[in-house]
Amino acid sequence: MSSAHDSDIVAVQREHRLVHRILDSDLWYSFTRSPAIVLAAMVTLLYFLLAFSAPWFAPHTPFDPSSLDLMDAELPPAWMAEGEVRFLLGTDTQGRDLLSAIMYGSRLSLIVGFSAVLFAVGLGVGLGITAGYAGGWYEALTMRVADVQLTLPSILVALMVDGIVRSMLQREVMEDVAVYVIILAIGISSWPQYARVTRGVTLVEKNKEYVAAARVTGIHPILIMLRHILPNVMGPVLVLATIGLALAVITEATLSFLGVGMPPTTPSLGTLIRNGQQFLYSGLWWITFFPAGALVLLVLSVNLLGDWLRDALNPKLR
Repeated sequence: MSSAHDSDIVAVQREHRLVHRILDSDLWYSFTRSPAIVLAAMVTLLYFLLAFSAPWFAPHTPFDPSSLDLMDAELPPAWMAEGEVRFLLGTDTQGRDLLSAIMYGSRLSLIVGFSAVLFAVGLGVGLGITAGYAGGWYEALTMRVADVQLTLPSILVALMVDGIVRSMLQREVMEDVAVYVIILAIGISSWPQYARVTRGVTLVEKNKEYVAAARVTGIHPILIMLRHILPNVMGPVLVLATIGLALAVITEATLSFLGVGMPPTTPSLGTLIRNGQQFLYSGLWWITFFPAGALVLLVLSVNLLGDWLRDALNPKLR
C-alpha cells in the first residue's frame, strides 16, 4: 500500500513540475501577452470542439434526407422577419440547417486538412532528411524535383493529381474514395516546402560533433537520422505545418468549389460555398455568406497561431 501511495505522490509531483515548467516558459509568456493570439487560439479550439462534436451537439442532421422538409427551405436567419429560432443561421434550398451543415462541413475540412498535412510532412521530411544526410546525386535529384514543383502553383498541382486519379478510376469508385484522393492531391502539392526546410536543417546538424560521435560509435545512419537529427528538425516543421493546415483547408475548399473536390452530397465548407453561390444574387445571401465566413475565420485564426509560433520559436526574436 505504501509503495503504491508513494508512486502516486511521485506522479502528482511530476505533473505539478510539468505544469509549473510550462507556465514559466518563454512560449507561454509570449502566448499570454498577446490578446490577439489568445483570441485566435480560443476561436480555433471552439472550431475543433464544434466540428468534432457535430454528431452529438448539432441542432439538426442536415445530410440525412429523411430528416429534411422542403417546407423549411430558404428560411433566412432567425433574427430576420421570416426566420425561425430553430434555424439560427437559416436554411438552404433543400431545407438543411446551415449551422449544423457548417459544423459537419468544418469537421470534414479539418480532417482533410490534417490528413493532407500529415502526408506532406511525412513525405517531405522523409525525403528532405535523407537527401540532406546522404548528399550526392540523390540530394540533387530530390531538390531539383522539389524546385520544379515549387515553380507551379500548389492548386494547379493538386488539380493535376486529382485529374490523373479521376481518369484512372470509375465514377462509382471515385465517389467512394474522393476524400482520400483530395488528401493525396493536397499532400503531393505541398511536400516540397517541408523537404527544403528539413534538408537545410539536416545539412547544418549532420556536421555537428554529436552526429560525428554517433558515426564513430557505429550507429546506423537511419538511427542517427531518427534519434539525433529528426528532433532538431521538428521545430521548423511544426511551424510550417501549422500554417500549412490553413493552406490545406483553403485548397480543399477551392477544389470543392471548382467541382473537383468533395462530391456535392458530401459536407465540407467548399461544397457548402459552391452549393450556395448560384443563389447569391437571388436574395439568398446567407447560404453562401455563413460557410464562407466560417472558412475565413478558421483560416485567419490558424494563420495567426502559425505566425505566433514561428516568432516564438525563433531565438533571434526573443
